[in-house]
Amino acid sequence: MTLAIAFLINTTVVITTMLIHYEALFQLSKRLPKLCHIRPRFQVLVGAVCIFFVHVFEIWLFALAFYVSSKIEGMGSLTGNLAHAGGLLDCVYFSFVTFTTVGYGDVVAQGELRHLGGIEALTGIILITWSASFLFVEMQRNWADLRKLK
Repeated sequence: MTLAIAFLINTTVVITTMLIHYEALFQLSKRLPKLCHIRPRFQVLVGAVCIFFVHVFEIWLFALAFYVSSKIEGMGSLTGNLAHAGGLLDCVYFSFVTFTTVGYGDVVAQGELRHLGGIEALTGIILITWSASFLFVEMQRNWADLRKLK
């Protein structure tokens, strides 16, 4: 039964983060060109800052999934060098390390939470590279506009 609950939680958080990311990039692609009062090269910077905060929000969603899952009997827990006895901030730290695939190893998921950790790492790679691709296209577009001005 815990595996089914883990699958449901994992699927929900992945779909939610991907939809959030899609919508954020879609809105940025519509709104960045309309920032005429900002120089084109700074539009890329605005996009990067916005994407940074979107990633932070997505990491917190995974952290909440870890926290909620760890409170369900039989789902597992985080172990290791915990600052707050497996509390929300430990889940946030673990989520940042996992999403970015840094993987220090000082905090480790046990039980069914391991599946969420693996899913988060894969999702993090996809979303970070998606963001990098988006910013690359924005840089090409904006910096090409700068070359036309010279």
